[in-house]
Amino acid sequence: MNAAEAARAPQDPTPASSPLHLQDLQTAVQFVLDRVQGPVHLALPLGIGKPNAWVNVLYERMAADAARPLRILTALSLEKPSGQSDLERHFLDPLVARVFGNYPDLLYVKAARAQTLPAHIEVREFFLKTGDYLGNDAAQQGFICSNYSLAVRDMLAQGANVIAQAVAVCTGPDGRPRYSLSCNPDLTADFVEQCRAQGRPLLTVAVLNRELPFMPGPAEVTEDFFDLIVDAPEGHHALFAPPNPSVSTADNAIGLHAASLVADGGTLQIGIGSLGDAIAQALLLRDRNNSQFREALAALDAAAPYAARQLGRFEQGLYGCSEMFVNGLLQLLDAGVIRRAVYPDLGLQTLANRGELPATPTPAAAHALVARGLWAPQLTATTLTHGQAIGLLNAALTLDDATQTLQCANQRWPNDLRQLPPEALGTQWRGTAVLHGGFFLGPRAFYERLRDMPDALRNGIAMSRIGVINELYDSPGHPEALKRAQRRQARFINTTMKMTLLGAASSDATADGRVVSGVGGQYNFVAQAHALPDARSVLALRATHDNAAGLKSNLVWSHGNCTIPRHLRDLVVTEYGVADLRGASDAECIQRLLCIADSRFQDALMREAQAHGKLAPNWRLPEHARHNTPEALKALLRPAREAGALPDFPFGTDLDADEIRIVRALRKLKHASHHPLELVHTALASLSPHRAVPPAYLERLGLAEAHGLRDLLLKRLLAASF
Repeated sequence: MNAAEAARAPQDPTPASSPLHLQDLQTAVQFVLDRVQGPVHLALPLGIGKPNAWVNVLYERMAADAARPLRILTALSLEKPSGQSDLERHFLDPLVARVFGNYPDLLYVKAARAQTLPAHIEVREFFLKTGDYLGNDAAQQGFICSNYSLAVRDMLAQGANVIAQAVAVCTGPDGRPRYSLSCNPDLTADFVEQCRAQGRPLLTVAVLNRELPFMPGPAEVTEDFFDLIVDAPEGHHALFAPPNPSVSTADNAIGLHAASLVADGGTLQIGIGSLGDAIAQALLLRDRNNSQFREALAALDAAAPYAARQLGRFEQGLYGCSEMFVNGLLQLLDAGVIRRAVYPDLGLQTLANRGELPATPTPAAAHALVARGLWAPQLTATTLTHGQAIGLLNAALTLDDATQTLQCANQRWPNDLRQLPPEALGTQWRGTAVLHGGFFLGPRAFYERLRDMPDALRNGIAMSRIGVINELYDSPGHPEALKRAQRRQARFINTTMKMTLLGAASSDATADGRVVSGVGGQYNFVAQAHALPDARSVLALRATHDNAAGLKSNLVWSHGNCTIPRHLRDLVVTEYGVADLRGASDAECIQRLLCIADSRFQDALMREAQAHGKLAPNWRLPEHARHNTPEALKALLRPAREAGALPDFPFGTDLDADEIRIVRALRKLKHASHHPLELVHTALASLSPHRAVPPAYLERLGLAEAHGLRDLLLKRLLAASF
């Protein structure tokens, strides 16, 4: 059947037993346009799972036809950085060409950012690229506020009738292709299954991309999952790969504080960005150079004492359970910090938690399962199949119902787990994982490592549906009791933008309702932390932010947007310490947060709390909390930084040494432009005859032949910034 014939076939919500294979993007787009009558409501994965080249062809075709409306339903649409000024563009262009290669930007993203989308095309996202759309009315109006775990429900409510995804492919032992949802099994499988269960018409499109790491296990799907598989040269493009960010002194302090809250043998979730890298680096330091970790914590504790710290190495290791599989988690996996295996069976997991599960299946393990009431002694057809799937039982073992005996290799045994010899058992546990993730995004080295990783290590990474990770409720193959057993001593560490003194957090929007990013899964993890008996939610934030509006405190009395309500308050971390808010009274909550606020704002915040009657008029800050300043923090961490324990780029960078110098100078100049007094000092410093920008840097920034007053002034100001 060719594309035209397939398009004329009746629409059917179930996939064809054999999907259509095409090698041309235009033909693949035409297939969808012919099959879907009327508006196209296109669902796309978040992040790098979008098939950009195919989407761009569809967008161009539909933009030219005002009679065919297009609605794009997605999240986190990424775009290569381009710079906001000539100076930034001169610097970024060669860097972007080197780092992003032939990654094609999404045309709908460029149009949405420029607010030039055609009237018949709309984009609706449930998570925006952080801060990029604050002034974009169309993006703000099209935003869908949804928990990550409810995104499928909400996208279906928007009428999705096509889903398209970039898919990894490899050749199996039988010579046939294998397919993996790779970076984005988070929502797709649930999306497709719910559509089919409800009898909703849905076209499922796979666009192959061999740059995607092939992730086995839960992310792998069979060919018949798709209606259309497109293997076009344009689809095999580079992945969006943001370079690792630099880690500041404040980030390092937050990382150290947060790392001291993680229990050995526990469960870890962290996010992306410099704070995520700082936390991962601090955990590595705790494990690899424990004395340096303790010394750095001791320095911070002198100013911000916190009793309940975990300081030892990771003798048992951690289990990673994070919606976003980030580079920091990969570093912890490679270092062996993330190594605590979890098992796909409640009985095995219970024995593992008690320290009673051997490294491989043994008769003693089978006996223990029965003795502790975790398995019935007699197998059924269902439990036999399950036992083989998890590696407990030999794959060749069969059950004779008539005689109630078990058979394997011409041997027979009674149908009793307690009496099975080693040859009736499996040779290794199967379906184990040391990390569950929903989607991934990272720098080039992150993808390269996943592609080149030994199978034994990669098989321990279970890229899974978001419902498996973000919720405790039953999900396919993962009952709630099993999740609870796996997620012991969980520490769910997320970042937030604002924290009120009464313990409410704002992580996704400004006080006037404009969306900065989205809720994502943050609420899911905070709720889990309160639902699990030994788990904790950790919300991390820098104590201040500094931009064109001036220096502001991120700890505030009140804020017009709430992501995490105050009744779910728990652990809060700034660079100045840890505030334990669980079970605290309102007055205690205020006091503990004031102790980790920046000292330049403490008095005003304290007076506001007292004015509202929430803090006693005679309460005073303890002396140790009155010196929360960037200068004091730098002094406390200077020995650790000088010893190399807290590097600026703990996991490397795609920038070379010259580019790092230029970036620092540009940031310094940008900061000065927001602060008139600082700009005056910079201008005065630029008059020194000893200040000069290296000629190669001027060439890179397009200032080598500067003659105009503006460019000449920029050259002088830059000279003072190096």
